[in-house]
Amino acid sequence: MGTRLGALVERLGGQLVGDANLEVSGIAPLADAGVSHISFLSNSKFRAQAGQSRAAALIVSAQDDETVAATYRGARIIVKNPYVYFARAAQYFESLTAIVPAPGVHPAAAVHPDAKIDPTAHIGPFVSVEAGAVIGAGAVIEHGCFVGRDAVVGEGTRFFANVTFHARCVIGKRGVVHSGAVIGTDGFGFANEGGVYIKIPQTGRVVIGDDVDIGANTTIDRGALADTIIGDGVKLDNQIQIGHNCVIGDHTAMAGCVGVAGSAVIGKHCTFGGAAMVLGHLKIVDGVHVSSASMVSRSILEPGQYTGFYPLAKNADWEKSAAIVRNLPGMRDKIRALEKNIKTKDEVKDQ
Repeated sequence: MGTRLGALVERLGGQLVGDANLEVSGIAPLADAGVSHISFLSNSKFRAQAGQSRAAALIVSAQDDETVAATYRGARIIVKNPYVYFARAAQYFESLTAIVPAPGVHPAAAVHPDAKIDPTAHIGPFVSVEAGAVIGAGAVIEHGCFVGRDAVVGEGTRFFANVTFHARCVIGKRGVVHSGAVIGTDGFGFANEGGVYIKIPQTGRVVIGDDVDIGANTTIDRGALADTIIGDGVKLDNQIQIGHNCVIGDHTAMAGCVGVAGSAVIGKHCTFGGAAMVLGHLKIVDGVHVSSASMVSRSILEPGQYTGFYPLAKNADWEKSAAIVRNLPGMRDKIRALEKNIKTKDEVKDQ
């Protein structure tokens, strides 16, 4: 199933140069695109490859268009941000063939009589929905999911298979939660009495905004007293851990295996590379970008790019460097003693 270029531009905008009636069947990378595909150029260093592409049409920026047009003979859609346009076009092509689950509750689902299920929602086989839970219009809860008592799933939100959504947790509209995610587990809260750990009940919730994506096997702990809060538009990759009472600001994105310890407060429009770590009770302001594998051990109060890892080296070289680092306090004391000695000699000399 395809679409006319003219219809695509009418839907998504952009300046079309070429045949509006040309039919395209989908999107493909520059190197793989065939005569029925549309492709895109989001990195100027691939201009030459774009110019030789077999794609029926290209999505390009105004800055790249003149160079590409010198050798490319297909249609072009000139836009401000080709990568964003590609994303929206990909969503549209996916919608043409997407299988929409039918509304209703599967006979093999276990839904408590006191739960409120919108008639347009889909509840798959072996789903468990407990008392007081609310499932909104058009929501999709796939097979094997668990929705706890008094939990709220917003309009158009989709849980893929085997999501666990514990009691009283809330997620807004148009969310996507992938398989194996667990939301609303107890936070890691214990008091120590004479070497024995005493559990602190975790009585808060997880409150998630609209348009949030949560990856497979990601875990978000409920708050100890107050709530753990995930803002609108947040994007969490697979296998992320968000500790209790954390606050993640709107439109912040985290790549796989990021760990955020309890009570950290992270601002809006931040990004975290894979395996970055954030210690507990820290504050990170809006617009902070943390490199992969970095350890955030102090609050960050100024926007910008932050990196905190030691460069990769051969093991023998790394061991030598580590030995030097361990000796830095002693070296510092020796340097201070030398500075003091030099200062004393200079004072004597000046007398």
